Amino acid sequence: QVQLVESGGGLVQPGGSLRLSCTASRSIFSISAMGWYRQAPGKQRELVATITRSGSTNYADSVKGRFTIARDSAKNTVYLQMNSLEPEDTALYYCNARVMKEYWGQGTQVTVSS
Repeated sequence: QVQLVESGGGLVQPGGSLRLSCTASRSIFSISAMGWYRQAPGKQRELVATITRSGSTNYADSVKGRFTIARDSAKNTVYLQMNSLEPEDTALYYCNARVMKEYWGQGTQVTVSS
């Protein structure tokens, strides 16, 4: 079992930056992959970025070049650095972990607005 706690969301102006954090209740090296997903009002949840145990990363086309996923194994934490934020990035962002099954955090709201 894995518990995930997210933090770092908030309100930011277009062009601004935010960093989301997701801390797992166990070593992230015991987790096959971790990632960030987001869900905007009226839309389906979509993948933002993932990082595997080996360190391979994958990004949605819409965030490539703007977002970076990284990890700190000593803190059991995965980060999502979000730069050049756009209003279209406004959503509830969820942390995800895959072990034998999928686990989700409670979500953190990101609002990009002037």
